[in-house]
Amino acid sequence: MSAIQFNLLPDVKAQYINTARNRRLVITIAFLASAISIAIFLITLLTVDGLQKKELSDTDNQTKQAVAKLNDINGLSRIVTVENQLQTLSTLHQNSPDISRIFLYMPQLTPSAAQISNLSLDLAANTLEVAGTADSQTTINTFVDTLKYATYKTSGQDSDHPAFPSVVLASFNVAPGKASYSINAQFDPALFANPTATPPVLTVKNQITTRSVVDDPNNVLFKSGSR
Repeated sequence: MSAIQFNLLPDVKAQYINTARNRRLVITIAFLASAISIAIFLITLLTVDGLQKKELSDTDNQTKQAVAKLNDINGLSRIVTVENQLQTLSTLHQNSPDISRIFLYMPQLTPSAAQISNLSLDLAANTLEVAGTADSQTTINTFVDTLKYATYKTSGQDSDHPAFPSVVLASFNVAPGKASYSINAQFDPALFANPTATPPVLTVKNQITTRSVVDDPNNVLFKSGSR
């Protein structure tokens, strides 16, 4: 004879039991999810913190080793000083006067019958001293006038400017067939400025001079004693 079972629980009681079971299941799942999330967070935190500290420590050690190697280099401070000075050479060169232009200007300004035995430049005072010999007093006067009326024009400049604002015949001596002279002149500093630019063009008596006299082997402008 088969057993017969009767469900004596009312429907409300059965729903309550199912609801309680579902609630416990949800709480359990939520607890497990929270525990897993916290575990992952802690693992990530410890990993990042540990790796960061290790990287900082390695970087610090590498820095100390590099500093130690630099300190072992003999004369390091002198090397760094020289390197810094080399970096300023380009600027210093651009700002320094180009005194070699004097050998371009003087053949253009000096009469063919005059010779220069002594020449000096004072770049601080912008003065020029020229001494030498000539065949006559007329040649000396021509030399002085040439300096007085010489003008220059730079690249892109519209007007001429006096090359030598002040020219003085300091001394002279005339002898038969020969004369000596000493001339002091103040020059415009633009004549020697900016060595990287094109040199100014000199104009004497409204004629632009050339350097053809420099190529003439028969013309001896500078005698011994020039400086």
